[in-house]
Amino acid sequence: MSFQQGSALESQPTTWRREDDPQYADDPAFQAYSAQLSDKLFSLTSNITRLSQQVGLLGTKKETERVRERVHEIIDDTNSSFKDIGEGLKKITTWPDIGPSQKFTQSKLNREFKASLSEFQHLQRQAIDKQKATAAASRAALEHATSPTDEHSPFAQGQQQEQEQLRLAPQDDVDFQESLIIERESEIRNIEQSVSELNELFKDVAHMVHEQGEQLDIIEENVFETRDAAEGASKNLTQANRYQKNARSKACILLLILAIVLVIIILAVVLD
Repeated sequence: MSFQQGSALESQPTTWRREDDPQYADDPAFQAYSAQLSDKLFSLTSNITRLSQQVGLLGTKKETERVRERVHEIIDDTNSSFKDIGEGLKKITTWPDIGPSQKFTQSKLNREFKASLSEFQHLQRQAIDKQKATAAASRAALEHATSPTDEHSPFAQGQQQEQEQLRLAPQDDVDFQESLIIERESEIRNIEQSVSELNELFKDVAHMVHEQGEQLDIIEENVFETRDAAEGASKNLTQANRYQKNARSKACILLLILAIVLVIIILAVVLD
């Protein structure tokens, strides 16, 4: 298959069907379901963009409790969406009685899902790493709150200030900080659990993509060969129609010539 053909096929929308090629039977139910999955995948793109923005604030001066809440809200919502779409992909992959275009749609949906899931998991790991670093620093400061700070302390200046504030703070404030650290560590474990769950889903989709990838080249070739055959047949019909018109024109001219010759012969006989 040529590069131009591959680019042309890849540029088709996810819900591309065979309306343009009547030789391929349409399946309205498959079209509706694949369009639904495509819309859900598109909505994931928005979630991933928002998550990237919020994760970028973690570990900076702009990190707040609300930022962390938004990170976990987006992760939970996106995680549920991935599971839902994953089940949908399993259903559409086992759709019965489908043609080459439907198989191509299956493969494209799987690839889009796999790419989005990979990006989402990358952001999850970033969120985990950043929050672990912050939680570890806070816990270290809390544990050393009762120890005097000296110039040889391994803490950075900002952490030393936090440690000093905790050392001088009332016990209620120290307990509150401890509860916040425990809550943050629990949130980190929840994200790690969601990463583990999505890893299994990632493996399933990767397996589906691998199985369909072996068939995809054949499918694409068949699609273009059928299209080329249809175009060739159309050209042949046009050419045959042109030949037929030319033949009819020649026949009319011959009949006209014969008629003229016949009239001349008749006139010659009559005049004689």
